[in-house]
Amino acid sequence: MGENSTWNQGSSSVNHYGQMYNIVSATAYLLGVPERIFQNEHESPRLDIYMELEKNKNARIVRNLCVLRTAIERNFKNINEKMRFEYKGLTAIPEYVPIDAITGLSSDGVTLKTGSKLTQHIIEINRLIMDRINNCKDLFPIWIKWEYLKNIFIMPNGLTEEGTKEAANIYYSYKEFYPYQVYLNWKPSDQGNIFYNDKKFVSLLYQWNHDEFDDYSRVCDVKSTTKERIYDFIDNSSKTIIVVDCENADPYQFCAAIRNLDPESMEKISKIVLYDDVHSANGWKLFDKYVNIPVEHNLIDRVKKGKSLVDISLTAGTCKSFYQKEADSFIIVSSDSDYWALISALPEAKFLVMIEREKCGPDMKGALINYGIFYCYLDEFYSGTAEDIKINSLLLSVRQQLDVAVQFNIRDILDQALLSCRIKMDTDEKNQFYNQYLSAIHLVIDDEGGAKIELNK
Repeated sequence: MGENSTWNQGSSSVNHYGQMYNIVSATAYLLGVPERIFQNEHESPRLDIYMELEKNKNARIVRNLCVLRTAIERNFKNINEKMRFEYKGLTAIPEYVPIDAITGLSSDGVTLKTGSKLTQHIIEINRLIMDRINNCKDLFPIWIKWEYLKNIFIMPNGLTEEGTKEAANIYYSYKEFYPYQVYLNWKPSDQGNIFYNDKKFVSLLYQWNHDEFDDYSRVCDVKSTTKERIYDFIDNSSKTIIVVDCENADPYQFCAAIRNLDPESMEKISKIVLYDDVHSANGWKLFDKYVNIPVEHNLIDRVKKGKSLVDISLTAGTCKSFYQKEADSFIIVSSDSDYWALISALPEAKFLVMIEREKCGPDMKGALINYGIFYCYLDEFYSGTAEDIKINSLLLSVRQQLDVAVQFNIRDILDQALLSCRIKMDTDEKNQFYNQYLSAIHLVIDDEGGAKIELNK
């Protein structure tokens, strides 16, 4: 994992009940939850995520700072007495202060400034956390509101003695409510284990900020019973092909679904056939790079400008695959009811349908149920594993639009400027002017996204 990479792109940590633990595990690590909690298989933070974040310098620094802060808050009276009456520093009190955290910080190039008062140590730790917490932003997916997450690491008014005392009073009054008794900035109350899973933690995080989180596909996965039905369908088939109506399916949800299914079962899929239209989502162009199943991409031309032929092509292609014995079973990915005609026309074939909850009407669902055809919702699969294809699809689209929007030749502009200013330069002089003043132009983007090209001053 690179220092600036997002550790959970394209990966997931999930149990059989669809509960995700990526965000809570990363948050617990940074806040300094003890390693033994990660090692306990009955606790939610995952050891594999702990071990991965141990490789990240920015994450280690924040964790060790939080470990020290919690230790001081928890043992403030005892540590303070040792410092005042026995003149001991933090490194000389291993019974109260984890020396590994101090040596770990030193190894990562962070040295704590010493002070005569213990509150000065807390202020210094708070300052370092404030300075460094943004270095951990890339450890979390871009959809989460970073300011909400960041604030739980920042002690309110924590650079003053008054702020540290107020935080200590709150911590001691409600210590049993703090998760694993580690310090964090929140309004403590009896809410059970706030790190129980990603869904609970993120929902609470948004509530603490007077906001609401409802995109649960980002924090939990489809039920295990749904996955088992898909595996049974594939296992009971001789050959299975997935056929996708790209006009009526979301590439990112479908990619997430495939990547959240058991790799061994997915190896039994012969291929994924994409039936695409020029107006479909950009993500389909990159799709084959993000799945480990052979992908056949069919871009369907339009005979008439306003008429797509994707549904006809998909139907014809599926029938051909069945009758030529390429496959006996098909997983149709589409929320379009037009494919009921295809299903009813091939009674000897086996079908499973993946749809999006809000895009497929009740009549189609009722027909599938009546004929005993299993269907599942793409938008119930954990979507976190599709963050990489989303980002790269966006970047591809931005590059394409920039190629169209920004097209000019700076030497032509210089020639026009010379004419308007009625200045004559020979070739050598123009080259010198170009190299000195124009070769380092740059793009300036304001907070509203407005962009303009400027010369260096």
